[in-house]
Amino acid sequence: MSSPDIAILGGGESGVGAAILAKKKGLDVFLSDKGTINEKYKNVLKNYGIKWEENRHSEKLILSAGEIIKSPGIPDTVELVKKAWQMKIPVISEIEFAGRYTDAFKICITGSNGKTTTTLLTGHILKNAGHNVGIAGNVGRSFAWMVAEEDHDYYVLEISSFQLDGMFDFKADVAVLLNITPDHLDRYDNRFENYVLSKFRILQNQTADDHFVFFQDDPVIIQQMEKINIKSRLYPFTGKTQPHEGAYLKNEKTLVININAQPIEMEIKDLSLTGTHNVYNSLASGISARLVDIRKEVIKQSLADFENIEHRLEHVSMVKGIEFINDSKATNINSAWYALESMNKPVIWIMGGMDKGNDYSQLAELARTKVKAIVCLGRDNKRIFEAFGKIVPDIIETSSAEDAVKSAYFLGEKGDVVLLSPACASFDLFENFEDRGKQFKKAVYDL
Repeated sequence: MSSPDIAILGGGESGVGAAILAKKKGLDVFLSDKGTINEKYKNVLKNYGIKWEENRHSEKLILSAGEIIKSPGIPDTVELVKKAWQMKIPVISEIEFAGRYTDAFKICITGSNGKTTTTLLTGHILKNAGHNVGIAGNVGRSFAWMVAEEDHDYYVLEISSFQLDGMFDFKADVAVLLNITPDHLDRYDNRFENYVLSKFRILQNQTADDHFVFFQDDPVIIQQMEKINIKSRLYPFTGKTQPHEGAYLKNEKTLVININAQPIEMEIKDLSLTGTHNVYNSLASGISARLVDIRKEVIKQSLADFENIEHRLEHVSMVKGIEFINDSKATNINSAWYALESMNKPVIWIMGGMDKGNDYSQLAELARTKVKAIVCLGRDNKRIFEAFGKIVPDIIETSSAEDAVKSAYFLGEKGDVVLLSPACASFDLFENFEDRGKQFKKAVYDL
């Protein structure tokens, strides 16, 4: 096989999307996955006549490519990637590649928590305003696949730190940074500052004509902003002050979004999303929407009628007065903190899984005041017992979603809430957080 223009590592949504775009742009492309490729993606590759392999990497062929597109799940420490760098072969992300082929206006959202909800909410507002918008990136569809097959005037992109690491010339018209808390540190030499720098890549290549929306109450963000020269226009959102331009909370009851001296005011109780974190997500989305001149009435209506995503504080069912909530997407401490903080009923908390070196002490106070029982759903629960054994009266262990749901149901009584918010990855017992959430919901429906 001759040397390809583009070699792609990873045959999932991101890699296949990049392959389709490369093929459509007349590039010679070769896709390689060290594992097996899902049947639906194989069919797509065959239909487009894209060369591919699975269960191996043909190193010589890959390293003869002019450029390599790496899926975000593949660490930079992989030997093949290191060899590519040594040979001065550019290694980029699919988002970087797709950005070359669209002139659409791009709203790009990152943060340790809340980025999926904020991306979907922002896209929802733009759709309601009648704009031709694509919602892509780390949520749902691959950005490259969308650019290859569709033509949008606007894109709202959720971008993870792993994707940002492979982005160099890409530029966001509106960059949104929601928060930064320790996550994925195993990919950053266990150095929090490396992860912070990764998140701030959302600002790269921005000029004075671009916009930066950020959470002013996050000390990590503010500290980093003081160290760097930011060219873009700044739009803070905050619960503590009243910025001249940006968004804030008034009297802890009202959202105010003030762009171009045209404030929007809306009662928190009228938002479709509950919980303090979702108030901030709504502020960030509201600013982004105003920056593309969406009318106030459309923004208010959209914030009121948005339906949240599956597996993120998703109401599943009410069984004999006990509410069941699926928050399987809460794979880190901060996400679980937000979930617990938003509960206003006694909680039976289903948690656990693959621990990422979690510091559970951050959840201790919420557990003490809100949680009446913990149902562990994971193979190794030792650290959960150590952290909460003296705080929560009942802690029991289970090893399947069905057992966890049944146990929580027996522990509960009318007026309680059973909350699946694991604070851990899912890979010890499940394929991914979606699988965990789906099994949880099935078990609830089977009660």
